[in-house]
Amino acid sequence: MKLPWQKSEQTTGGSTKVELPETNTDAAAAGDAAQAAPKLPKGYTPPKGRPTPKRHDQEVKRGVVRDPNALTPAQQGQRNKELKKSMSKEEWKAYKKEQREQNRAASRELQAKIDAGDERYLMDRDKGEVRKYVRDWVDARRFFNNYVMPLALVLLFILLIGTWLPQVASVLSMVTLVFMLTIFIEAVFIGIRANNAVKAKFPETTDTGFGLGMYAFSRASQPRQWRSPKPQVPVGTKI
Repeated sequence: MKLPWQKSEQTTGGSTKVELPETNTDAAAAGDAAQAAPKLPKGYTPPKGRPTPKRHDQEVKRGVVRDPNALTPAQQGQRNKELKKSMSKEEWKAYKKEQREQNRAASRELQAKIDAGDERYLMDRDKGEVRKYVRDWVDARRFFNNYVMPLALVLLFILLIGTWLPQVASVLSMVTLVFMLTIFIEAVFIGIRANNAVKAKFPETTDTGFGLGMYAFSRASQPRQWRSPKPQVPVGTKI
């Protein structure tokens, strides 16, 4: 009987072949490596290797903040605390009043840039030549949906009156149903036509489909004076 640690010899043609016992060197090395690796918690995300950019710096880069040296909200709050301690009650009220006026002026200036269609200040949904083309396409046309909001208020008032006049409630219900059906049909019509116009103008664009149709419909359903960015073309312009 040969024990596991004993070597075995085989003689072949006068030569002696020594067979060594099998070892699990690779398995042991893999086990050691697994034990050496730290156990990471669930949901662990490795570091990016760079700090996360601050929101203020990104706004300065995009042009949303016009003054690169402007204070962040946290810095402005800390500064106000320090100023309040060093001012009298009347001086603090005057300072806050001046600050509010400056903020209002900055807000008006920012809104004016947005209304003018300045790409640096627009929301992501409004950026790009495709979205600008859709806005001009909608603004150059008249739709029933242009009057949805005023008509909805009138219809709501009529329905309130109908609660005191049950005999006309059924008629008002029918009018409401026709009103909603008209809005839906024209919404589909606007979405299809807007998509077709964009595909003809920008054959390579991928910004089409349901999202673009909803963008056109949402703009068409607002009164012309309430739209933002403001209409840049008069009604009847050929787009």
